[in-house]
Amino acid sequence: MSSKMKHLAAVQESPVSAGMDYSWYDDACILDMDYFVKTLSGIKSKGIRPELIGSMITHYASKWLPDLSGDDLEKGLTNLEESSPESITTSWMKKRFFVETLVGILPPEKDSLPCNFLLRLLRTANMVNVEPSYRVELEKRISWQLDQASLKELMIPSFSHTSRTVLDVDLVLRLVQRFLSLDDGVRSGTALIKVAKLVDCYLAEAAVDSNLTLSEFIALAGALPSHARSSDDGLYRAIDTYLKAHPGVTKQERKSLCRFIDSRKLSAEASIHAAQNERLPVRSVIQVLFSEQVKLNQQIDWSGSFNIISPNMGLDHHPTRCMSKRELNAQQFEIKKLKEDVLRLQSHCMIMQAQIEKLLEKKRGFFSWKKIGLVPSLKGNHRLLREVEGDLGRQTPMDMKTKLVRGKPTSKWRKSLS
Repeated sequence: MSSKMKHLAAVQESPVSAGMDYSWYDDACILDMDYFVKTLSGIKSKGIRPELIGSMITHYASKWLPDLSGDDLEKGLTNLEESSPESITTSWMKKRFFVETLVGILPPEKDSLPCNFLLRLLRTANMVNVEPSYRVELEKRISWQLDQASLKELMIPSFSHTSRTVLDVDLVLRLVQRFLSLDDGVRSGTALIKVAKLVDCYLAEAAVDSNLTLSEFIALAGALPSHARSSDDGLYRAIDTYLKAHPGVTKQERKSLCRFIDSRKLSAEASIHAAQNERLPVRSVIQVLFSEQVKLNQQIDWSGSFNIISPNMGLDHHPTRCMSKRELNAQQFEIKKLKEDVLRLQSHCMIMQAQIEKLLEKKRGFFSWKKIGLVPSLKGNHRLLREVEGDLGRQTPMDMKTKLVRGKPTSKWRKSLS
């Protein structure tokens, strides 16, 4: 028996040492695939941990197929394209056999293999057109740990000749739907939030494709429940990018897209950008303004409550301890800072109201501010929205948004959408 064969036999007898030293793989990689499968089967019979089996497969696969190593993915594809037609066919057949064999020996445990490695394996599987059953198995495994996927690995090209888009959006939609179908015990709330952020980032990248249809975008954006997004900034950025890349979208289609955005979940920066965004429908802009005004009023009410707090409140809670001079100065400084914040928020609120007044300045002959009830408490906002929407139907969106929109969007948001 050769030294290489003896070493592999020793590995089967002592699987613990195999987990500590991967140098034997460099020799094993010159052997055929069948022998590796037999060797791995012998190691499994010794009761080795699934995650160690997974690391062996990952290391072995990167030796046989550089496409699966991550760093050499683009290099491997470039070399494949530069090969002769005959070698390309031979290479694809070898890769197809290799991928199908790998999928057949994957350990069944959930976290035995990294999600990004599985995504690279799925990318290669789609490229060489493996049997559908192997693709389904890989998609199922990826969906178990989709929250661990990176955006780079998720951006799998569409290798189908019938698809017009660059990215395989249907594949990502299937992964998300499989993830959502998992039991709550398997799919945690934190994982759901991570997947929602991942999907929003993916949509922002896919939206620049002029061939991406509205139905495909809506299907993926609406696949996640509303509570999955703690913030709608990422979704807003994706929708705005889509509108910018698809200028031919109709008014009704823009409305259907913007229904996914909850203006209450937008940050202050995103709200300012949305309020000046000419691509959004007028109603969406008004909703953003009202939501921002509600937030400001709530913060003002909350901050104002500190004005009635006694400076010696700490003494009431700690009667046996007197506050030091430093603590009193720090407390007074915080109160002064809160008052400055209140003044700043009140100024911001007045600016918001001025923008709404400009929007409605042509309608003073039909209804008055008293009838609308536009006061800081924001009573009657829903009625105002209905009246404004009814009157705006007689004008074009650009006419009204010219009154509302002043200035340019912030540089940060403009750069992110360009």
